[in-house]
Amino acid sequence: MGAGPDHAVLAKRNNQPSTGFLSGSATSTHSNQFANNVSIEQSVKSGGSYSVGWDSARVTTNSILSSYPTQLNSSLALSVSQPLVRNFKVDATRNQLYVTQKNREIADVQLQQQVVVTTRSVRNAYWDLAYARASLQVAQQALELANESLRNTRARVEIGTTPPIDITEAQAEVANREEAVIIAEAQIGTSEDTLRTLIYNPNSPDFWTLHIETTDAPVFNPTSVDVDGAVRNALDKRSDLVQSKKSLEANDLNLKYLRNQTLPDVRAQLDYGLTGVGGTYVPRNIFGTDGGATVTQSDRGYISVLGDLVNNAYPRWTAQVNIAYPIGHSQQEASLAQSRLQYNQTLTQLKNQQLQVATQVRESARQVVTNQKRVETTRAAREFARSRLDAEQRKFAAGTSTNFLVFQAQRDLAQAANNELRAILDYQKSLIDLETVQQVPLNGGGTTTVAAAR
Repeated sequence: MGAGPDHAVLAKRNNQPSTGFLSGSATSTHSNQFANNVSIEQSVKSGGSYSVGWDSARVTTNSILSSYPTQLNSSLALSVSQPLVRNFKVDATRNQLYVTQKNREIADVQLQQQVVVTTRSVRNAYWDLAYARASLQVAQQALELANESLRNTRARVEIGTTPPIDITEAQAEVANREEAVIIAEAQIGTSEDTLRTLIYNPNSPDFWTLHIETTDAPVFNPTSVDVDGAVRNALDKRSDLVQSKKSLEANDLNLKYLRNQTLPDVRAQLDYGLTGVGGTYVPRNIFGTDGGATVTQSDRGYISVLGDLVNNAYPRWTAQVNIAYPIGHSQQEASLAQSRLQYNQTLTQLKNQQLQVATQVRESARQVVTNQKRVETTRAAREFARSRLDAEQRKFAAGTSTNFLVFQAQRDLAQAANNELRAILDYQKSLIDLETVQQVPLNGGGTTTVAAAR
């Protein structure tokens, strides 16, 4: 957590005029300094921190008051600070990290949710296109029946068994069937465009000319629905519930942090340092008869200065424990009460969400069963319409029926076939919805993020 190396270099020159005999020079005093500093600061998982710093400097001066005209300094400092109660298990930085991790997990769930929603849209668009193609086949079959009736009517008019007015009625029916074919073809184009925009790149040059061919036709495969199993699966995996649970976990992290902030602030501090000094050592006899002349002179190089640090020649250390506790009500207690209220609200919302999810899953399962029954009834209705058309055609051939009744039977058969296709399409979509509602809300879902407590 939070490491930060630092390095600094300092060059400095100072000139001062002499103002008295204690100034150290008859005219002016000057000094030159070149310093180098390297330090490292690091936070640890227990909430504490430590720092290590190494300083070195070279100072030259003409002051006779200094025993080191050329002085070399080096020091090493170690400082350790550790909270013992407040900020020991969690502090603002760690709490921010934990909450950010939860928000990242929520973002991952939202991405998965978007993928599932898009997949549902693609699958529904595919079945819409398949239905449109199957509906076109029904319209074309109805047109063929109308054309066949027109040919039969013309043949009957030619031999005089049917009045000419029946040709007009047959032609009108053919025109109606042609209109249905045109509408079905247009619906295919619309459905194909919808699917195209979901699966292809609109920037490709052949985007609008690509032809999509469906490999599966709308078919009916009855399936059993385990409602209780679907509800359990949704309560465990639904994206909105997972987001709410992770938000609850993030709120719990904030709650633990704020509870920790109400504890006394007890902090242990340890400082340890080493010092080395060298350079040109010139003792001065300021008050002697020689007027401050040098007595003896010695030199200590920088290696000797570093040796002082290595040999721990001049250590210094300080250990302390600081205790602070607020008197009366504090801002931390108010924030803790607010966080508890927010936690309880989120928990209540989660329970309401779980009830809504169970209701939505049961409704989707009910739609699957309903559409399955619709397919069965519309299939039977189509078979009855086919039998009725066959009977009307036989009666018409025997002269006991009319064109009107035959055309009516044809229209009823086309409508029954379309009803069956629509029921199969709704059944396929309800299966998709039942699968989707166990993973994500069918109406999308909002985004959720949690802010770390301060």
